[in-house]
Amino acid sequence: MRTHQVLIFSFILALAQLSSQAQFRIFAGPQMSSANFSIRNAKQSTEFKQGFMAGIGLTNAVEGPLYFSPSLYFSQKGYKVSFDRPVFPPDSAARNNNTTINALCFAPLLQLNFSKGKSHLFVRFGPAIDFALSGKEIFDTAAGKQVNRSMEFSSVGYSPATAYANVHLGFEHKSGFSIFANYEHGLSNLNNADLGPMILHRVVGLALGWKF
Repeated sequence: MRTHQVLIFSFILALAQLSSQAQFRIFAGPQMSSANFSIRNAKQSTEFKQGFMAGIGLTNAVEGPLYFSPSLYFSQKGYKVSFDRPVFPPDSAARNNNTTINALCFAPLLQLNFSKGKSHLFVRFGPAIDFALSGKEIFDTAAGKQVNRSMEFSSVGYSPATAYANVHLGFEHKSGFSIFANYEHGLSNLNNADLGPMILHRVVGLALGWKF
């Protein structure tokens, strides 16, 4: 069984165990993603690109205004980067790269409500991890050729899993409707190749949700 399948099964099991105490929620929205990309400590020029996320979550009281709020969601992210020196991955002859990554993400966050009212502002924060489901990259070479291929997620290519810090700031209405802005700050390198670049995800987004 693959890692993301185990993750889905574990989350469903937790949902079943907490169903009598926790509230179930769904959410989705657009996001813009990029990366902090450097080659041997030399920062490369990057651009944001559009993607989206959608998922499910739980909200379970811990103590007072503090809640345990884990979520499992799909995230489409990536980055556009231009190189001023050789780099692998993607290829020593590449002059740029445009990546799109489809990932399954698990975020066991804590939620702090700013008031006791049924309608309230909240902040969620904590660590998260994503598992790559698939990825595409398009780059131009020094010889003028354009390469369009699947990304290789392995111990010698791109990392199949990355860790990041996750923060949500939002508002929840007493009806169950919510809106929140999210920010993901990559903590572990997307690159696994020896002497390769440092690639850290950067994602900002806006999501609408509903709590049952």
